[in-house]
Amino acid sequence: MLEKNSIVEVEITDLSHEGAGVAKVDGFVFFVENALPGEKIKMRVLKVKKNIGFGKVEEYLTISEHRNQDLNVDYLRTGIADFGHLAYSEQLKFKRKQVADNLYKTAGISDVEVAETLGMEHPYAYRNKAQVPVRRVNGQLETGFFRKHSHDLMPISDFYIQNKEIDRLINFTRDLLRRFDLKPYDEKEQTGLIRNLVVRRGHYSGEMMLVFVTTRPKIFRIEQIIEKIVAEFPAVKSIVQNINDKNTNAIFGNEFRTLYGKDTIVDSMLGNQYEISARSFYQVNTEMAEKLYQTAIDFSDLTADDIVIDAYSGIGTIGLSFAKNVKAVYGVEVIEEAVEDAKRNAALNGITNAHYVADSAEHAMATWSKNGIKPSVILVDPPRKGLTENFIKASVAMQPEKVTYISCNPATMARDIKLYQELGYKLQKVQPVDLFPNTHHVECVSLLVKNAD
Repeated sequence: MLEKNSIVEVEITDLSHEGAGVAKVDGFVFFVENALPGEKIKMRVLKVKKNIGFGKVEEYLTISEHRNQDLNVDYLRTGIADFGHLAYSEQLKFKRKQVADNLYKTAGISDVEVAETLGMEHPYAYRNKAQVPVRRVNGQLETGFFRKHSHDLMPISDFYIQNKEIDRLINFTRDLLRRFDLKPYDEKEQTGLIRNLVVRRGHYSGEMMLVFVTTRPKIFRIEQIIEKIVAEFPAVKSIVQNINDKNTNAIFGNEFRTLYGKDTIVDSMLGNQYEISARSFYQVNTEMAEKLYQTAIDFSDLTADDIVIDAYSGIGTIGLSFAKNVKAVYGVEVIEEAVEDAKRNAALNGITNAHYVADSAEHAMATWSKNGIKPSVILVDPPRKGLTENFIKASVAMQPEKVTYISCNPATMARDIKLYQELGYKLQKVQPVDLFPNTHHVECVSLLVKNAD
């Protein structure tokens, strides 16, 4: 009988989708952090449930040839880089397999080849955005990341997958907060001032925004802090304060105040300029987002006569990338501020054939249909939960020739593709794209074509 703290020899046979090693012992499936397929280990049992368990490596008996042995294990413990212990070429293979397995298990699709995952030449320091908690550790204000499944902060200075200038700005600001003796947030006591530091950086422009998330409006000696930050980082074009006094896991509260410079920074993607606010959704890996969007454009095989509906349009980054190739783009998004951003970004780029509304996608499509708008392509980029059945049926009712599906979750994508196929659309192409190297996340572009044989 396996009990807590038992030590057993096991062989790791697989990886979970979150990067844990998988071993089978006495009918139990164990998940073991920092263990790779092919490795034999001595495993300490941490927890046993009905038919699964959790263990940790007590000793490596054999080491996988695909192990990245240089990785700081803090990145695994916090989830910053939960695949960082696996060689990057193997990460790309694993993500391709994840997509193929989901399509087969959920939708029964095995006759459409999943292309090799598009990856990065340098899969580190790619993130253009950081959201870093500020807490007290051993009596000192620290920035870092929480351990998995906890709110225990692990101090970190090099975040591995974030742009190095972002890391430098966070560390510089952390040191200033210490010098001016500003109090970090304490979740248990709900005391202290500084909750989080958020940094955004334009991949091409280099412009940076720093957001102080605080529990109350007044920041002691903020003028002196800003002066020192701007002197050290001329690229900082915006410093913003967000006030969040709620006992919540949400990063931002509702109130924003611009303390220095502009409300936004500017960056570009596929030749278009975008204004990015503290709240804007903007892909965190610009280099790979361009490959993702270009793949969606290529899959859609656009002509100058095409009309495209961009569901889940956000601030317009995907739809505006399509607009230069087609007759018109109609975008819909439920968040009104994002719709206003999309309109402003269209104007910023001189794009006049993109039209945006704040509405549910189903209602907007019904309205457009009544007004005689007939899309040849419907472009979807839903959140991780995927599409609703109502949305899929409403999109099919418009009878587009193609549905181009950008997904951040292979499981919900496969579920949605199954319904599209039942309603007369056939999967033609699948391309995984690695927007989040060294993590378990995988993006994917799929093309569905109406009545394709």
